[in-house]
Amino acid sequence: MFDDVIAAFERQDYGAVAQLLQPLLQTSPDNPWVQFYAGRLYEELGELEAAQNVYRKLLKDVTNTKLLARTRQSLHRLETLISELGQRGIAQATTQPHNNQLGVLVLEAIASESKTVAAQNFAQIMQIEPYAARLQLPSRGWRFYKSGAIGELKFLGQQLCAAGIPCIWATLTEINQIRVFQVSYIQYAEPQATVICQNEQGQRGAMTFNWSEVSDRTLGLLPIFEQVVDRDVRGKLQRKTKTQDYAHFCDLLLPSRGCILRIHDHSYQYQEGVTKIDKCDRSTIRISWNSLLDFLSLQLPSTPIWSDFSPFAETIIDQIELLKRIPSHIHLLRRTQSSWDSAFTLYSTLVSIKAANKIEEK
Repeated sequence: MFDDVIAAFERQDYGAVAQLLQPLLQTSPDNPWVQFYAGRLYEELGELEAAQNVYRKLLKDVTNTKLLARTRQSLHRLETLISELGQRGIAQATTQPHNNQLGVLVLEAIASESKTVAAQNFAQIMQIEPYAARLQLPSRGWRFYKSGAIGELKFLGQQLCAAGIPCIWATLTEINQIRVFQVSYIQYAEPQATVICQNEQGQRGAMTFNWSEVSDRTLGLLPIFEQVVDRDVRGKLQRKTKTQDYAHFCDLLLPSRGCILRIHDHSYQYQEGVTKIDKCDRSTIRISWNSLLDFLSLQLPSTPIWSDFSPFAETIIDQIELLKRIPSHIHLLRRTQSSWDSAFTLYSTLVSIKAANKIEEK
């Protein structure tokens, strides 16, 4: 039944193979040998993903020992080829000096109904098991995946995006180039917005912009840690670091200007400007902060709000050496520096870079 197909493969006449397999796929689509040779044809034509899917399905369904052995051999050969192509692509992607800059690759959330297919594609691109791939794909918010040479990250990122797996990559240089201004208060809201703010060197000034320039808002809760004395299970006194409170931050992203306007609940001057509140003490800061957020929502009714910082932070908070290279531009009274601060700045700047990329595409 398959002698002519085998002979056509041996003389590398893949057009003849296709012609011979076409009627067999119509009359005997469930025949495992027909499926095997269809997989072989996919492989020879360079349709590696289709071939891989055929071989993996056969390994689940087939009991014929000869066919199982040939399928395993074919799948191993194919996976080796895919790995070699990937390594070759990464090597080519990092040949230029600028492609060796340190960067990060972050995965965006995948809808539950798309996760099965996405996990298979992710497993193939990253050369890992599908089960492990599924665990690494985020269902909510963003997930830090890896850091390294930007050439490699871009190469992987482009493959992921082509496979329907959204992600973003950027160099630390791009991230750190985005300026962050600390907003003291909003002086005017119409016809344009004007904020009184400080730059990175603490110099005070005013910035005027159109509300339409704000592409996104990012919200973040940063833990305030304190040393407390507690008793262990034996009643012995011991010092522990506990989260005593959270600092609230709201970033207004202006990607066209390459900057972020950062608002902090405890440093915003509520008694000044258009959002003036006659009396604001510690007990009413939360009420005042919520009123400020409501005011911003009125000015920016259709601007996306990114509030999934905490899930993202949990995936990168242990990357201490990486986060040390990202100035946080956050000034909280801390005994020691916290990676949470730089993680929030990374989150905001990546959202800003994503928005800037969209502007460039238009």
